[in-house]
Amino acid sequence: MAEPLHLLFLEFETRKLQQLTGRIKDCLSRLTNEQIWARGGDNENAVGNLVLHLSGNVRQWIIASLGGQADLRVRDLEFSTRGGTSGAELIESIESVVREALPVIASLSAERLAERVVVQKYDVSVLEAVAHVVEHFAQHTGQIIFATKLMTGDDPGYYAHLSGSKPKPEKAAGQP
Repeated sequence: MAEPLHLLFLEFETRKLQQLTGRIKDCLSRLTNEQIWARGGDNENAVGNLVLHLSGNVRQWIIASLGGQADLRVRDLEFSTRGGTSGAELIESIESVVREALPVIASLSAERLAERVVVQKYDVSVLEAVAHVVEHFAQHTGQIIFATKLMTGDDPGYYAHLSGSKPKPEKAAGQP
């Protein structure tokens, strides 16, 4: 018997969040603290800001809005911070938030996915909220990867298997 469609969706979204979190962790481990907080100008976000922003977004949209926890997000602080948090602390923060969000996502029933919630003044279905978070997470992870490549000159090798090169094993959130 085929797995119910909503479970396929939820399993994919949780795997994608874990994969992207592993890539963020990898990028942060390649950068110095100076590089993590480097900005080319006031209208740009540092890698550190993007990680803080992703943590805040996942906490607000998944943990608070879908999981029923208090919404403690201070969104402006995610962008105005100019340092003071190390790469190791950022890794722990993003991994912790994703670890907390994964069971919330995994627990959603097909009926719950159709329910409506209001997050940041957006009226969306629970399914849309989950999809939004993962899409948003992927977009900013791409920015983090791009910034890491620019600052280090290295290719992290996430797609080496497509070129015949030996692939770099990926680590999911929470793995050493």
